[in-house]
Amino acid sequence: MSVDPMTYEAQFFGFTPQTCMLRIYIAFQDYLFEVMQAVEQVILKKLEGLPDCEISPVQIRKCTEKFLCFLKGRFDNLFGKMEQLFLQLILRIPPNILLPEDKCQETHPYSEKEFQLLQKEIEELQEKYKTELCTKQALLAELEEQKIVQAKLKQTLTLFDELENAGRDHGTSDFRESLVSLVQNSRKLQNIRDKVEKESKRLKIS
Repeated sequence: MSVDPMTYEAQFFGFTPQTCMLRIYIAFQDYLFEVMQAVEQVILKKLEGLPDCEISPVQIRKCTEKFLCFLKGRFDNLFGKMEQLFLQLILRIPPNILLPEDKCQETHPYSEKEFQLLQKEIEELQEKYKTELCTKQALLAELEEQKIVQAKLKQTLTLFDELENAGRDHGTSDFRESLVSLVQNSRKLQNIRDKVEKESKRLKIS
C-alpha cells in the first residue's frame, strides 16, 4: 500500500484512496476464497460418485489450499500494479487543479510566511477574545455584587425611615436626637445587666 497520505484527494472523495484500494483488495480476497470453497465442494461431490476413489477429502483440502496460495500470489502481484495505476492516474488530483472550496487561493494567493503571520494574528485575536470574555464575566459579577449592596442599602434606608417615623410618633422630631437617646438607653440597659450579673455571682459565692 502507498505511504502517501493523499490528504487533498481525501478532502474531495470523503475517504483516502488507500482506503478505497484496501477495500477492493479485501473484496477480491473474499471472493477468491468463496470461489475456492465452491470449487472444493463440487470436486468432493464428483468424487463421491466415483467408485473405489483413493483421493480423500483431506487431500482435496490440501490441494485446494495450495492452489489458493498460488492464485493469491498471482493476485497480489497483479493488484500491486493495479493499485499503482489507480493511485497515480485515477484517484489522484493533478497538482494544477483546485477544489471549489479552495478557488479563493487563485485570487488571494499567500506564501508560507504570510500564512504563519495570519495564524499568529488569529492566535492573538483569540487571546484578546478570551481576555475580554474574562473581563466581561468579572464586570457581570461586580454588577451582581453592586445589586446586592444596593438592595441592602435600600433596606437600611427603609429602616432609618421607619425609625424616624417612630421617633416622630413618640414626640421626637429629630432622628439624630432619637438615635442618641437610643444609644444612651442601650448603655444604661447594659450597665444594669452588668450590675445584675455581678450581684448574682456575689450571692452564689456567699
